Amino acid sequence: MNKIPNLPFVQMMPFSEIEEKRNVLLVTSAPAWNAVKENLKGLNVVSKIEVTEATTEHWDSLLAADNGRRTVVGGQPSAVVYSVGGGLTADAAKYLAAKLGLPLVVLPTALSVDAFLTSASGIRQSPPLPLGEGLRVRDSCVYYIQTKTPEHLILDLDTIAKAPAALRAAGITDVMSIATGCWDWKFAYEQGKNPAGMEFIPWVYDNAQSILSGVLDCAEAAGRGDKDGLKTLCDCLAMEVQLCNQIGHSRPEEGSEHYFAYAVENEMGHGLPHGDLVGPAILLIAKLQGQDTAPLEKALKACNIPLDNIPQDMIDRTLKLLPAYCERHNLAFGIAHTL
Repeated sequence: MNKIPNLPFVQMMPFSEIEEKRNVLLVTSAPAWNAVKENLKGLNVVSKIEVTEATTEHWDSLLAADNGRRTVVGGQPSAVVYSVGGGLTADAAKYLAAKLGLPLVVLPTALSVDAFLTSASGIRQSPPLPLGEGLRVRDSCVYYIQTKTPEHLILDLDTIAKAPAALRAAGITDVMSIATGCWDWKFAYEQGKNPAGMEFIPWVYDNAQSILSGVLDCAEAAGRGDKDGLKTLCDCLAMEVQLCNQIGHSRPEEGSEHYFAYAVENEMGHGLPHGDLVGPAILLIAKLQGQDTAPLEKALKACNIPLDNIPQDMIDRTLKLLPAYCERHNLAFGIAHTL
């Protein structure tokens, strides 16, 4: 690891006070933009891209359709990329901004994921290895590609507080996954199955537990849209991301709970938000690990994370497929490999 990514510069201010004179290439989704556009009249938007899929092919096609890599209006090219929306738009904007060599400003409309703070973009793609016997062509997983950290993150806590309840603080799942991700990391260490570069580090484990404790404490306040609670959730997300930045991987917060979420989404098809998948997966995997799930369930419910959107028959099916799915996609060792 030659470079350690940093966090974006974070500014807390109402979206209505933004005055951007540079030509803006806006990356967004229709629901998010419609919800906040009246407060973003200070953006000098010269072009708008609406993202619907998490693939580089989709993002490249949108860029190609947008007048060939650098939108020009009145002879002036775009000078900055703005992302307005959730994790998908942030991931796409990081990719497009990196490709265009432009600075990026991210405006989350909910604290739904940690993607606003990271230097990588999550994409859906097929296994990197040739298809094996019986492997469906549509079989895919989430992979992460290095793109860029946003230069600037603007938090409007009033806007976030007004977000749909199930999305408002759904990013808590990306911190609560420390409970199961760290368990897997230590389990892999005990089994001698952590690969080079992902060695177990006790002080990192301990720091992750402290961040988990912080997010469990703020869950009720964040879930109801309290500004202090939302700020604490953002702090926990930032600390989780930078802790992983420092060690060069995400083992402390990504384990079998994310593997299950990826696999069940592959079985069900895309449609459920990230939190709707990872939240129930945390409880499911924590139970399999022998952990007390009561405090985890309490925090998820406080943040209005739906816990019953995955049918039981799909849960059972995915659990049966999960060990082979993990092997196929070369996922770091965890309890999912042993089911």
